[in-house]
Amino acid sequence: MGMIEELLQRYPELTLFLVIGVGYWIGSISIFGFKFGPVTGSLFAGIAIGQIAEVPISPDTKSVLFLLFLFGIGYSVGPQFAQGLKRNGIKPVILAVVTALAGLGTALLVAIVLELDAGFAAGMLSGALTQSPAMGTATEAIGALGQPEAVRARLVAHIAVADAVCYIFGAVGSIWFLSVMAPKLLRMDLIAEARKLEDELGIARSSPGIISAWRPIDVRAFKVTPESGLVGLTVRECEARVPRERLFAQAVRRGKDVLAPDLDLVLEHDDVVAVSGPREALVALAGPGREEVDDPALLNAPVAVYDILITRPDVIDKSLGQIARMEWARGIYPRQLMRGGVELPLFPSTEVHRGDVVRIAGPQGLVEQAADAIGTLVRPSEETDLVVLGLAIFLGGILGALLAVPVGAMQISLGTSVGTLLAGLLVGHLRARNPLFGRIPDGAVSLMTSLGLAAFVALTGLHAGPIFLEAVAEAGLGLIAGGAFVTLMPLLVGLYFGRYVLKMHPVLLLGSLAGAQTSTAALAAVQDRAGSMVAVLGYTPTYPLGHIILTTWGTVIVGLIGA
Repeated sequence: MGMIEELLQRYPELTLFLVIGVGYWIGSISIFGFKFGPVTGSLFAGIAIGQIAEVPISPDTKSVLFLLFLFGIGYSVGPQFAQGLKRNGIKPVILAVVTALAGLGTALLVAIVLELDAGFAAGMLSGALTQSPAMGTATEAIGALGQPEAVRARLVAHIAVADAVCYIFGAVGSIWFLSVMAPKLLRMDLIAEARKLEDELGIARSSPGIISAWRPIDVRAFKVTPESGLVGLTVRECEARVPRERLFAQAVRRGKDVLAPDLDLVLEHDDVVAVSGPREALVALAGPGREEVDDPALLNAPVAVYDILITRPDVIDKSLGQIARMEWARGIYPRQLMRGGVELPLFPSTEVHRGDVVRIAGPQGLVEQAADAIGTLVRPSEETDLVVLGLAIFLGGILGALLAVPVGAMQISLGTSVGTLLAGLLVGHLRARNPLFGRIPDGAVSLMTSLGLAAFVALTGLHAGPIFLEAVAEAGLGLIAGGAFVTLMPLLVGLYFGRYVLKMHPVLLLGSLAGAQTSTAALAAVQDRAGSMVAVLGYTPTYPLGHIILTTWGTVIVGLIGA
């Protein structure tokens, strides 16, 4: 053990990668369907390895990693943040603010009753609300306290201890409350309410529990025969017979010639038509009187699948059903719609917003035309605009360090962390409006957010490891009970406030509460219980706002407790 301890202490940079690797492994372990995730796994791994060796930690390294994470998060949610405030109404915004304030107020009350120091209070808040970024803002705020270095180091270690202790119930408790307890408190049948909402939104189901959103698209060839009833009809008239299924003629073979699918082309006996559409609709089409043929040359047309950043005013705030009826959308099929990293269901009533990314498929020529009508083609790129990234983090951090928010008689500095987060929001928002500005590949953003936070938390865990058991004994069982109270109270307040004051639909309310707490796992649990994806429509407006507010609470609670 002595040799291992010496190696870990001599090479702290290698120890960090060990902790991250072990942390990701711990985070991937499923316990009755529940996973801690890589961030919490890295915290646990850091604490465990910190028990073996007191590894020297560089505060500057922690800060750099955390600032990269914050900028990446801001950049990711920036395109949806402003749109969410403008387009989804004031109700989700009010709900996110009220829920976040309830979480801060509850954490502050528990900290006062239990006489917790600023470190324990901040860690309890971040763990109970499963908002690990709050650990970083709290760490920076503690560094600004006028306390001796030894005291500040102990308070930072207490953040990791309290977060680790409170996180388990924070994650499991929010899942249980939103998917099980909340429907009972509202006395509603979650499955029935989800089905009713789907009917209101025009969402059809092909069988119980299965929503007809994305369906595999295929192209098949059929011969025009007298029995088909299509002889003498134009392509336009034929397509109009099945408007709901969106079947389109992609090409027509007449003798040896392959004709373009002109909408006014009149079909003749023995024509062969290449038809695209949902696979089950094409199977149904091959019924009595319709002869399917194998025509490789006709079917061998180039098909493209592109990701498009939504920027064109003509489609912004339009539903997928409305867009499908636009002339340029003929022969084009949506395959995926992403908003702030969250996949949305492809319902006819789902609206697209500026900054969304839609994946479309169809004949290459039509897809390229559609891309021009929708927005900007997202081309794979390995280049990162480091000029914008570097200047944004610098200017945002400086601005955050200089600005202070009055809270009662105190002035609480935003800090470089919150300033960097806001800079990321601004750059992400500007990127959605001008796709050539501040380009950062998705892979680079993913690395910044995943590795940045996991490494920061791993270092915090290593710092807390040597005093973990002592600190847990000092905090006692009250910290666990207090953390559970902090998890449940804001959800309870948000539930009743959203339902009876804001009059929100119960299914969308549950999704909004999951977003306000930034709990994707809770959203998935609600969707599973409801047998429907529709709750995600409530999740996306509150998630960006919840991320920002809860992250800043780390700074605020340290300022309030440590003053």
